[in-house]
Amino acid sequence: MSALFVLAIILFVLMAIVGGKKGIKSFIAFIINFFVLITVILIMNDPNGDPVLLTLLACIVISAVSLFFINEVNSKTTLAFLSTIITIVLLLLFIIFITEESMIQGFGEEESDSIYYFSLQIGLDFVKIATAVIIMSTIGAIVDTAISITSPMREIHQQNPTISRMELFLTGIRIGKDILGTSTNTLFFAFFGGYMALLIWFKDLSYSFGEIINSKVFSDEMITIFTAGMGVAIVIPIASGMTAYYLVRRKQKHKA
Repeated sequence: MSALFVLAIILFVLMAIVGGKKGIKSFIAFIINFFVLITVILIMNDPNGDPVLLTLLACIVISAVSLFFINEVNSKTTLAFLSTIITIVLLLLFIIFITEESMIQGFGEEESDSIYYFSLQIGLDFVKIATAVIIMSTIGAIVDTAISITSPMREIHQQNPTISRMELFLTGIRIGKDILGTSTNTLFFAFFGGYMALLIWFKDLSYSFGEIINSKVFSDEMITIFTAGMGVAIVIPIASGMTAYYLVRRKQKHKA
């Protein structure tokens, strides 16, 4: 506990030094989002609570805190927020479908020893739990991508107010292409870095490549990575289109 506290203090100091006021607000937003997640998990433990609905509400709160609290309420944060919510809604049905079809919900054979002494009759829908986990895993990357597109697009429009809607949209797409490669790689290595011990365990168990690919634990992580990458790819045209439409339309209204 003391080590965690020291690390938190170091993180706060570094964010305050590098980011100034915005760095401090980012740290506070991190703490708020942490407690939001803890609260959702505790409520989710109630059999009467819907994990998917609770996760969607949590995503809305997390997105609002990450965008509006840190960057204030303005056109770029509002457009990024709307783009994020639209992307999450579009992904939701696909995530539910792929979770049911791939049967990644619940525990894998490798985790059977850990749950041997516990009752499995907890009254929760593990399909919804798995769906909630995937949605929560994608929200951070989608929010980051959305604001990374809307912010420079607004700056470009301010510097070149005569730019057409299509040109501004294509500019957003070009920005998104640069972000897409780095974001997907970040997601890939973040998840694999966290599960490096699992891969070593597979090796010690003498799993073949086919057994690793078909294991529930591995499939769960790969589906999460792919879905997060899809979310990043989907939010790029949505954020670019909404931002281009709004900025050019606002300019036209001012002229009129």
